[in-house]
Amino acid sequence: MSTNHRTKIVLDEREMPTRWYNIAADLPAPPPPPLHPGTGQPLTPADLAPLFPMALIEQEMSSERYIDIPEEVQEVYRLWRPSPLVRARRLEQALDTPARIYFKYEGVSPAGSHKPNTAVAQAYYNREEGVRRLVTETGAGQWGSALALACNLFGLGCKVYMVRVSYQQKPYRRSMIQVWGAEVTPSPSVETAAGRSILALDPDTPGSLGIAISEAVEVAAQNEDTKYSLGSVLNHVLLHQTVIGLEAQKQFGQVDDYPDVVIGCVGGGSNFAGLAFPFLRDVLAGDRRTRFVAVEPEACPTLTRGPYAYDFGDTAQLTPLVKMYTLGHGFVPPGIHAGGLRYHGMAPLISMLVNDGLVEPVALPQLAAFEGAVTFARTEGIIVAPESAHAVRTAIDEALRAREEGQAKTIVFNLSGHGHFDMGAYDAYLAGQLFDYSYPQQAIDEALTHLPVLA
Repeated sequence: MSTNHRTKIVLDEREMPTRWYNIAADLPAPPPPPLHPGTGQPLTPADLAPLFPMALIEQEMSSERYIDIPEEVQEVYRLWRPSPLVRARRLEQALDTPARIYFKYEGVSPAGSHKPNTAVAQAYYNREEGVRRLVTETGAGQWGSALALACNLFGLGCKVYMVRVSYQQKPYRRSMIQVWGAEVTPSPSVETAAGRSILALDPDTPGSLGIAISEAVEVAAQNEDTKYSLGSVLNHVLLHQTVIGLEAQKQFGQVDDYPDVVIGCVGGGSNFAGLAFPFLRDVLAGDRRTRFVAVEPEACPTLTRGPYAYDFGDTAQLTPLVKMYTLGHGFVPPGIHAGGLRYHGMAPLISMLVNDGLVEPVALPQLAAFEGAVTFARTEGIIVAPESAHAVRTAIDEALRAREEGQAKTIVFNLSGHGHFDMGAYDAYLAGQLFDYSYPQQAIDEALTHLPVLA
């Protein structure tokens, strides 16, 4: 492997990818089709038209390997892209490991995370088709702030339903959404039938992404000038994020290295897919034997304890049925600080890859994730988001395993966002006020009794 001593590998903006990579073109079998929530039949483009512009529907159903990035989207990307690939040398030294640890740093975007990679694209395509407003949900606020930014740049209105517990825990992400001109409401709310029905059952609910999705979808369906926008899970969202991995491949080429292990945290799956999918293409082609590790919290163990089954993407059962690992659409997770990882389901493409044995799922307790994040901050200087902390800790564990085995392997993880607006979580950790939580199997079993029964 390379003896190159560069720590930060930076591409010129002229080297930024001009096409996204669509992994559907290289899968050994077509993904299971999404189903209409009413008929149970495979979805048609017309079924999705009330929610999404046709360009995104075409991308969602596409099997074309590469899709051009529009010039206007590239122009906005250049505000922060290409993002750096960084060798974590001080962390390597602290761990006394022979492993080479790299991270792709997506915290350099204006919103501080990877989310604008798809928010910008979605805002562009909606504007091109005459849409005037986008509505969405957000967990920790990273997606909501990214879409607020993108809508501002493309002259669209924006409405965000933010999971109540995160709305309370993360006031500055809420402020970011408002600074960029969007409206933000804690979910569940009294503004929608879905929200009112949940509040009637449990006025003190912390909320969930499934509930917030129901509210956003309801608003989009009832307003002709409004479309729905999703920050993870769907194929077109994962497609837009592959700019991350495509850049990383070029950067590894500059230092004559290549990852043995690719790691990302997963809630819906977009940041993991963004880094991993371009490298997975090499594995699918038989050129590499890289391992791919998707890390989730023990408090929301979708991949590690959920079944692979058709389920709704939202609590009110308004969305299409997709085949994915799921904890049940009625699942309400605890208020852990990794708010972006509290979704009951997982991206269908990632679910298929896990089911096929190409991606390894791992669940981490909250305290271990924060312990890794503090180690990373004290060596590399970056305070990471609680979501990214899961990837950090798993990279540390892989590096320690390499030390035990005497293997000089190359590890890369996606540092999907900084934690500057998550200091309340760090305060709680440092004060000994955070606790591990493993979701009870009885609660998971009960949620799964409500999975849809297909003919």
